[in-house]
Amino acid sequence: MELYLDLFSQPCRSVFLFAKVAGIPFDFKHVDLAAGQQFSEEFGKISSVRKVPVMKDGNFILTESIAILMYLAQKHSSSVADHWYPADLQLRARVNEYLSWQHMNLRSHGSKVFLLRSLFPIIMGSEAPKEKMDPAMEDLKQSLKLLEETFLQDKPFIVGNKISLADLVAVVEAMQPVGTGIDVFESRPKLSAWRDRVKKEIGEKLFDEAHEMIMNIGSISQKLQGDQLEMLKPKFQKLFS
Repeated sequence: MELYLDLFSQPCRSVFLFAKVAGIPFDFKHVDLAAGQQFSEEFGKISSVRKVPVMKDGNFILTESIAILMYLAQKHSSSVADHWYPADLQLRARVNEYLSWQHMNLRSHGSKVFLLRSLFPIIMGSEAPKEKMDPAMEDLKQSLKLLEETFLQDKPFIVGNKISLADLVAVVEAMQPVGTGIDVFESRPKLSAWRDRVKKEIGEKLFDEAHEMIMNIGSISQKLQGDQLEMLKPKFQKLFS
């Protein structure tokens, strides 16, 4: 099995971490997004949508991180611990509930803050306007509040006493703004304790390995040069106009 990934991407990190922690063997195929490798002819043969992650299992190709996570959990159900994607109908429904919610909430809002703080200055040549940054931060705060109060509540993990795919997907999204200098766990002791529990369950070394690139986000400016930089400018103008 091949996994096409760039660990700058939150969805790629969730797939990478799950495959690693579950002991699912795979070949890591790095797709350098900052260098524009997703637009190469070679990658286009793997994915017409030109996004990562992509899984290639024999002749079967699958895109979308949540679909990949579910596929891996179900294909390897005999060896993967049940708590990751529980067989119990209601527990699995809770995992699915979070995974459905997060797309347009924590993922969307955390990604916007990340783009405005880390890539906007590189691509547009100036800091993100306050009238764009302030609402983005408010949206992120609201998503974090819902994660904490609605999904986590007073439980050790989102679904209950054991870690699941929901926690894995949530933590990589929460870490994305951290890479830009915004510690979303500061002054949120419940969320901070949850992050530490997730990190312990995954393994600190593996967790840090997966987030090494995002915690050194400054290196991306060295890759975004020339044509790639010019190609992104109109996209950012459209996105944040």
